Amino acid sequence: QVQLVESGGGLVQAGGSLRLSCTASGTISSFNVMGWYRQPLGKQRELVATITREGSTNYADSVKGRFAISRDNAKNTVYVQMNSLKAEDTAVYYCNLRVLPWNYDYWGQGTQVTVSS
Repeated sequence: QVQLVESGGGLVQAGGSLRLSCTASGTISSFNVMGWYRQPLGKQRELVATITREGSTNYADSVKGRFAISRDNAKNTVYVQMNSLKAEDTAVYYCNLRVLPWNYDYWGQGTQVTVSS
């Protein structure tokens, strides 16, 4: 069983920055991708960014150039540095660990990010 615990959400003014962290614990396969997704109120969950163990990254177009994802494999931790935040970034942010090759997903409990304009 894998557990994901997120931290770092909160309230920030537009143009500000936040850093989210997520640490995985339990029996974790070496073959995994970690990432962040978000779900604005009343909308579907959407990709923010993902990163492989080797460091390959993928970003949603809406966050490219503003967000940076990174991970520490020794700590089983993934981070996302969010800069130049906009009101439309307001959402619950979920940490994800996907086990390959089965594409089995584990999710964190979510952390609220609110950007005031």
